[in-house]
Amino acid sequence: MTLCLDSVLVRPENKKEIKNAIILLHGYGGDGKDISMLTLNWKRHLPNTIFICPNGHERCLINPSGYQWFDLTNENPNYIYEQLIKAEKILFKYIGQIKKEFNLKNDKIILSGFSQGCMMSINLGLISEEKFNCVIGFSGKIINQEDLKSRKKTSTSILLIHGENDQVVSPGYLLEAKDFFIRNNIEIETHLIKNCDHNIPVKASSIALDYILKKI
Repeated sequence: MTLCLDSVLVRPENKKEIKNAIILLHGYGGDGKDISMLTLNWKRHLPNTIFICPNGHERCLINPSGYQWFDLTNENPNYIYEQLIKAEKILFKYIGQIKKEFNLKNDKIILSGFSQGCMMSINLGLISEEKFNCVIGFSGKIINQEDLKSRKKTSTSILLIHGENDQVVSPGYLLEAKDFFIRNNIEIETHLIKNCDHNIPVKASSIALDYILKKI
């Protein structure tokens, strides 16, 4: 198998049949290995799921040892939009390769991500031609509400989790996103984690796992 993005793959143990996939997108300056830590607990409860954790298609300009989905050193909205569209195209190609390799349809694929990866997951989940099983986002936001509304094609259900003390991506974005999803008839569940900064604590991981188990 050749994927267009370098990836960490966590396969079902004992060669069990793959029935579902969870694609985990790392945050700005992270990598697939970082985000794959979520699977340490999840995989015990999801024996027929493969976890797929790609590296971003670009080296991070601020942290060259990590990767990015789009550049954050230039705050020009037009530039960010161009970078966003570029990343979307690459990730849709990547998802198509995964679907073909593991014989899966969108309804058997969960998109999840942290911070910048969450932002990408939200967009991918709603502009796709077909609904995904669901989107699970940690510490993210909607990049551009007007743009997303104009390009929205599906209503993939979404779970968003955020730390109340997040100093990197304000928890206020959680409320803004919730309002957007409600107004656009998208099933949304949100959780604000107390005493949590910009990370994924055990409580957030457990909430996400419970949500996944209900969906699949």
